[in-house]
Amino acid sequence: MIQITQVTDVVRKYTDEIGEEDVGKKIRLCGWVHEVRDHGGLVFVILRDREGFIQVTLPKKKVKPEVFKRAKKVHRESVVEVIGTVKAEPKAPGGYEVIPEEFKVLNEADAPLPLDVAEKVPAELDTRLDHRFLDLRKPRVQAIFRIRHCMLQSVRNFLCEEGFIEVNTPKIVSTATEGGTELFPISYFEKEAFLNQSPQLYKQVLMGAGLERVFEIGPIFRAEEHNTVRHLNEAISIDIEASFVDHEGVMRVLEKLVSRVYEDVCEKCEKYLNWLDVKLDVPEVPFERISYDEAIEIASKKGESIPWGEDISTTALKLIAEELPEHYFIVDWPTKSKPFYAMPYEDKPEVCKSFDLMCGYLELASGAQRIHFYDKLVERIRECGMSPESFGFYLEAFKYGMPPHSGWGLGADRLLMSILKLKNIREGVLFPRDRNRLIP
Repeated sequence: MIQITQVTDVVRKYTDEIGEEDVGKKIRLCGWVHEVRDHGGLVFVILRDREGFIQVTLPKKKVKPEVFKRAKKVHRESVVEVIGTVKAEPKAPGGYEVIPEEFKVLNEADAPLPLDVAEKVPAELDTRLDHRFLDLRKPRVQAIFRIRHCMLQSVRNFLCEEGFIEVNTPKIVSTATEGGTELFPISYFEKEAFLNQSPQLYKQVLMGAGLERVFEIGPIFRAEEHNTVRHLNEAISIDIEASFVDHEGVMRVLEKLVSRVYEDVCEKCEKYLNWLDVKLDVPEVPFERISYDEAIEIASKKGESIPWGEDISTTALKLIAEELPEHYFIVDWPTKSKPFYAMPYEDKPEVCKSFDLMCGYLELASGAQRIHFYDKLVERIRECGMSPESFGFYLEAFKYGMPPHSGWGLGADRLLMSILKLKNIREGVLFPRDRNRLIP
């Protein structure tokens, strides 16, 4: 409950706070005009705030003439303040209505609207994103971001409970994290720099610093020319790194985290899930594990051949998802298909201790046990066609007592997409950045 005494002594309430105990009492509401229904001598204004709707009922004979006139002429999406008495009304949204004594228009909206917030007129996603501030007023859209808030809060709470320390690593860097050319170059005074594609090098260095278990929730940048429903060029990544733990250990952390997020969203976001008409089941752990070899065999039997050592195509992943529609790990990838820091098996160096977490065909996370030996790391950097000199600060940390360690990166946007079964990843991002969209 919010009370602002500078304006009025009448208590302000959100729409979902109004109950039987308020009947006959005076309250204050602030929000947007969602709809106006004019029946001549009777006007209904549906007021919307971030928690829902309430009906403001204005019988011409029972309210002040200026209040009636103001409500009758107000434009949809105008910002208003209403002070009035609560009355039980079973036919009204939430079962209550307010008979106003005051109806103040705090800011009048222009008309016509570029987007119908009431969603009676559907809009394409591009139109919605062009006018995102209006799109975000829709309860169904707001529900996505209330759930996203809960998801990130759950992640942070879980990792803190597991003994991880939150860190923040640089997003402007001098060299590629994993090699390749998928980087955004920027001018950095007299030098060229890049937007970081991963906190990988820094979180490994922190293992050498003795922090043992760290996590970061932050942006990553990938200059990939994708144009799909699941790719972005700026995304939020949830990363962990842990010392004295192998790849199996951090896989267990990952599956427990995902299960915990589902639990928390189910418990705390029932209202918003209902707004989206989404039913959730908490996934059971442990998640199923299949090897890379088993994965490409499933795809091959369904008609999609993958040469050994190549990445698994989207088409193949969709075929595998027919057998494994929920959460599962693909483990033991070919060493040449993964970044230089992934630890190969000693008895089978062509395969490394790596994994991807999948939900159906959607890749949510990728991780591995890391190489923690200096000489072996330098060798792998060279094998990948890169210069060890470009990784000076990173490699130095491996000369003076680097513990064995493992970690992963989990896409926050993809995790939300998978939880809510969103058709396009952009729906779960406030202001998405892809190859075509740089504003708003």
